[in-house]
Amino acid sequence: MSRSVIPRVTQRLNPRIPLSIQLRAIGSPQRHARLSAACAHEQTCNTARSFSSTPGLLKKAGKANKVRARSDSSPPVTDASGPTAVDEAYDMSGLESQILKAIERLTHELSQLRSGGRLNPSVVESLKVQLGTAKEGKETVRLGDIAQVVPKGRLLNVMLGEQSHVKPVTSAIAASTHNLTPQQPHADSPLTIPVPIPPPTGESRQAALETAQKASEQADRAIHDARASHNKKLRKFGLDKAVLPDDLQKAGKRMEEVVKKGHSEVKRITEGAKKVLESQ
Repeated sequence: MSRSVIPRVTQRLNPRIPLSIQLRAIGSPQRHARLSAACAHEQTCNTARSFSSTPGLLKKAGKANKVRARSDSSPPVTDASGPTAVDEAYDMSGLESQILKAIERLTHELSQLRSGGRLNPSVVESLKVQLGTAKEGKETVRLGDIAQVVPKGRLLNVMLGEQSHVKPVTSAIAASTHNLTPQQPHADSPLTIPVPIPPPTGESRQAALETAQKASEQADRAIHDARASHNKKLRKFGLDKAVLPDDLQKAGKRMEEVVKKGHSEVKRITEGAKKVLESQ
């Protein structure tokens, strides 16, 4: 073979066709024709495959599959519709939260009551103290913000940080409704106000029991209002036909169970507090 033919032969070589087939095709025109046909078929197949991105056979998508089906080029879509009406009907988190707040308020109010000749330090710490003068300007602060109340037997020691606070704090304690008589600070502790705790009397004990009962009734009313709010939402779902009657009935039953549990907890806490008050 002459040198002038080699470049043309080289130009005919196709990297997609095996080299042995191409070399055999170079010798005869018939083989060269078959080689050209093979190249054309290979290019056609490659062209067809380049536009195919899905399998040839697919199952018919069911109802559930159609919801989850997504195009390869489309971004994932999240469900932004939020909870359904059925979910909201069964959701008792809001009702339970309101009941919990009512119970916490009841527990706090009962802890403020005197029992057994003792007075909860937080009662004194919650008193309002008026600082300053008319010329300089008056300021009302919480006693617990400028003093520390430390119980010691039948005595409360109100420990201050500044000498100028002794007089206004003493006046605030004496003017309270807790029947307290603060004493003058001792010479060795000029920033500590001793406050003797008087023993409970029949009147003070009865007053504490009545206060406990009122706090219990207030907690029960708060739970009743929370139930009414949730039940109103269930009735609206029924009128709008957004929830099936069977689901509404189940949700209502669950609501009543939560409410009953809340009332039982209020009763248990109140009865425990009353027993402590009556036994002293």
